[in-house]
Amino acid sequence: MPSPERVAVVTGASSGIGEATARGLAHEGFTLVLGARREDRLAAVARELGGLAIPLDVRDLASIETFVRAVEARYSQVEILINNAGLAAGLQPVAEGSDDDWVQMMETNVLGVLRVTRAMLPLLRHAPRAHIVNLGSVAGFEVYPGGVGYTASKHAVRAITKTLRLELLGEPIRVTEIEPGMVETEFSLVRFKGDQQRADTVYQGMMPLTGADVADCIVWAVTRPPHVNIDEMVVRPIAQATVRDVARKA
Repeated sequence: MPSPERVAVVTGASSGIGEATARGLAHEGFTLVLGARREDRLAAVARELGGLAIPLDVRDLASIETFVRAVEARYSQVEILINNAGLAAGLQPVAEGSDDDWVQMMETNVLGVLRVTRAMLPLLRHAPRAHIVNLGSVAGFEVYPGGVGYTASKHAVRAITKTLRLELLGEPIRVTEIEPGMVETEFSLVRFKGDQQRADTVYQGMMPLTGADVADCIVWAVTRPPHVNIDEMVVRPIAQATVRDVARKA
């Protein structure tokens, strides 16, 4: 059994990048604590990988606190925190924007990262070395029409990551932001509220990244020597140059 010093916590671990990252970390010998809202899917992933599944809704402060208490009851320290839980909702211009969509993105992508990190920091500080990885996006430094809620939230993740890097300077806690471009997971299906046809058009005529591609980057970053910090990593499919410049085949 891996020692408690190698505990990795992954949020949004029931599918997509989170699930793929959990698989990569398991391969590296980490003990997994996985959190997500979809308990059945989460339990299946944890069971397969020999990890611990704990229900987690990062929009709900009480859920975060319950999650962290459950981790504390089992482990005295955590080495890796992957803040992966996040989403996009809608694609409307500001003039037609939905309050519900904006609130959902801000609570999930921004407050969720802040609150989970704050709650986990005592356990991270108990470890001889630790690492926080925030899942950002190229939308954290680029913008596009209709993406205001999502791009604003990911610009905030970028600010959170850079602030943490300063605040934790001098402590043995590394801080990394991974900034993917187009990744084919459930991202677009969630954004378009289950409209599969519309979601499919996002990746039409090009080969997007997979969750496993992004997970490879995360696992590489957290397995560097302890004195090496990967501040940020931008990863896109070769067919994508910016959020709006994508080469597509007919």
